[in-house]
Amino acid sequence: MTGHAGCRARRPVGRSPGQLAWRRLCRDRTALVSGAVLTLFVLVAFGASLIELAYGIDPRDQFQGKLDGAGMPFGYAGGVSKEHFFGLEPGLGRDIFIRLVHGLRTSLFIALAAAVLTAVIGIVLGTLAGYLGGWLDAVVSWITDLTLAMPFLVIALALTPTLTLRFYGPRDAVPPIFGIGVLIAIFAVFGWTSTARLVRGQVIALREREFVEAARASGAGLGHMLFRQLLPNTWAPILVSFSLAVPQFITGEAALSFIGVGLSEETPSFGRMIYQSLDYLQTDPAFVFFPGVTILALVFAFNLFGDALRDALDPKSVR
Repeated sequence: MTGHAGCRARRPVGRSPGQLAWRRLCRDRTALVSGAVLTLFVLVAFGASLIELAYGIDPRDQFQGKLDGAGMPFGYAGGVSKEHFFGLEPGLGRDIFIRLVHGLRTSLFIALAAAVLTAVIGIVLGTLAGYLGGWLDAVVSWITDLTLAMPFLVIALALTPTLTLRFYGPRDAVPPIFGIGVLIAIFAVFGWTSTARLVRGQVIALREREFVEAARASGAGLGHMLFRQLLPNTWAPILVSFSLAVPQFITGEAALSFIGVGLSEETPSFGRMIYQSLDYLQTDPAFVFFPGVTILALVFAFNLFGDALRDALDPKSVR
């Protein structure tokens, strides 16, 4: 009895592709470090209100009494102190640390929401086009090519003020959520094409496989074919595409905010802070240092984690 039990205990346990990918990911030091950094950023972003409560400073508060006659913060490194961890903004005297915390929340919310929307649109259109083919595939391919041919920056510059004037007057105060929603919509309109092409190619390669033919012969409906047979076999490239799309949207939001598109001046944003710091590069380099390093670390961690995830999901990877 004991011998049989020992033999059963020593039998190799079969693991699913997801479990194997998870084991490879957990053994990757780059993935662990970048994942820990991303977790920290996400916790800070979601806990922005609690951090503000504990810090005791609102991102709109101005400390004019701590600025000299030229509008520069007193002290070293832009006024860094135990009351203001990253110092103060020249001119307005707002706290840089709490604005970075709220800017991180704004950036991550826009990037994650846009990535989810683009993934959903790309998955639906790519799966339908790849499986059904015919005129639907031709229409989706034509729309994809048309979207890729459109100049993103020109459309964003023209569309944002047009939508703002459509819903608000020239003197009306535009709520921050409206600018955030416009940016998410712009990213979704232009960002779904890569996911759609990726999923379409995967589905075309899978639709002639034996298991798909067997399910079709058994009378499976369209929903079963798409969600039970095809999509479970395309989740790996979709996850990689999603993880690499988020940092693209983070830098895209910062670039658009830098040129004044989408977000109002009151909304904390990395791009707006970097733009405002350009006039103080020599007199107050700390003003550009903190937001610049933060967005660099955030995007770098996302890219490293995306590369590690791609290696973990690749069964031919040697890492």
